[in-house]
Amino acid sequence: MLVNSRYILNKAYKDNYAVGAYNINNLEWTKYILEACNTDNAPVILAATEKAINYMGGYKVVYNMVTSLIKELNIKIPVCLHLDHGKSIESCMKAINCGFTSVMIDASDKSIDENIRITSEVVSCAQEKNISVEAEIGTLDGKSLSDPLECVDFISGTNIDVLAPSIGNKHGIYSRKDNLNFMLLGEISKKSKIPLALHGASGLNDNKIKTAVFCGVSKININTDLQIVWTKEVRKYLRKNRKEYDPRKIISSGEKAIKKLVHDKNRLLGSIDKAFI
Repeated sequence: MLVNSRYILNKAYKDNYAVGAYNINNLEWTKYILEACNTDNAPVILAATEKAINYMGGYKVVYNMVTSLIKELNIKIPVCLHLDHGKSIESCMKAINCGFTSVMIDASDKSIDENIRITSEVVSCAQEKNISVEAEIGTLDGKSLSDPLECVDFISGTNIDVLAPSIGNKHGIYSRKDNLNFMLLGEISKKSKIPLALHGASGLNDNKIKTAVFCGVSKININTDLQIVWTKEVRKYLRKNRKEYDPRKIISSGEKAIKKLVHDKNRLLGSIDKAFI
């Protein structure tokens, strides 16, 4: 069943566990993630960036793909279809009008006043259709840090459902030791009183992810880790099967790796057996 992220994350926030937001890049990955989470009885957020959506054929194609898989695979868990890092009001509106149940408007590169204005406009449109909204404050460059009081003002000025703060995290692979500020994260969570999202979780060790959840993170974004484990297995398969040309066999050679990663993350986040319809 498709639900908004509010439905999934408010319970995670209340009960102090987190839900995996797994990025999808094609039909196969979507299928693997849904099957793994269904086996775990874990709620899931399927996240798609604008680039991934364009690659897969557009917003409506992605919506139809996800809803068809839910039906055909007999998926019983709550599923949220989420626009990850929507860079404009227009992209968020496309997602909203095509059936996505959650959108992230990322105007974090703008001034705080402009970020509030843009985010508020998206929230106003989304609320009419019971769609949840995530927004970001601060720059995820591994160095910038969000101000807790500014976070509070941002939340009250926009009425967002989920906040992605900057606590020293960054996207992709950390080229050096990460510098997450968990004291700051705990303070932001205490003052914000809404679910927080941790972007740039790939590459973090288990203890740091557990600490982030303990400090109030309810949504963990996972993309690069999926890409790494899948690519590793596909390369291994092609080295052993140099004459193989069937794309189905090549792509599916990474299925077990993706499912194992999803199972491991669900267990780590505490979301196994937390599905509720």
